Amino acid sequence: QVGLVESGGGSVQDGGSLRLSCVASDYQYRSACMAWFRQAPGKEREGVASICSRDTPTYADSVKGRFTISRDDAQNTLYLQMNSLNSEDTAMYYCATGRSFIQPYNRMRASWYGAFGQGTQVTVSS
Repeated sequence: QVGLVESGGGSVQDGGSLRLSCVASDYQYRSACMAWFRQAPGKEREGVASICSRDTPTYADSVKGRFTISRDDAQNTLYLQMNSLNSEDTAMYYCATGRSFIQPYNRMRASWYGAFGQGTQVTVSS
């Protein structure tokens, strides 16, 4: 079981930016698909962005052009750069790890990921 620890959340104003980080405790992370999910109060968990090694990242339509997912395998770290934030981005953000390959049409589905971190809160106010 990979341990995942997120950080970087906080409170920002509408239009602001944040960079989330997720450190994995196991070197096996380097061969896994990784993703960011988020869950707002009263809503289901939704996929935000996913990246599998040597593959093009996948994004939810709601964040395309604003968020960028990246990974530093040497540091076992996953990132999510979030720009042009708005109130609809307010949620708890979780990183997740899955298999070494997940079909692109499944990468936004939580059921394809075996481990999740504890989450980091992002709050955007107007």
